[in-house]
Amino acid sequence: MNAIEVLAQAGIRPTPQRLAVAEFVLAGRTHPTADEVFAAVQHTCPTISRATVYNTLRLLVNKGLLREQVLREGVTVFDAERTAHHHFVDEETGQIHDVPWEALKVYGADQLGGFEVHDLQVVLRGRRRRA
Repeated sequence: MNAIEVLAQAGIRPTPQRLAVAEFVLAGRTHPTADEVFAAVQHTCPTISRATVYNTLRLLVNKGLLREQVLREGVTVFDAERTAHHHFVDEETGQIHDVPWEALKVYGADQLGGFEVHDLQVVLRGRRRRA
């Protein structure tokens, strides 16, 4: 499905600026910041403003096409992978890697007295092993 169809199905009018942002964030498996999205889409849409990028990202989050997450200290990133998964943050490079849901077993979330859990995610931090 292309970006125009994805936006249309979500009830979003596909302007050239929104398409540029959606094509970048929905096609990749990276976890970009808003500033990284802005820098990347300026190449294909040189007239786009930073405010338009931020507003488009917020719209994509509100429509459920992206997840907004703080996985690195003080840095908000956007994740296009909407299936259940966890994350690994490489402390040396800052890169964020998806970890398959089934790679970890989490017990007891349903036994938190007085809390209703609606989302669960584990964020692992470390660095790649040296060979």
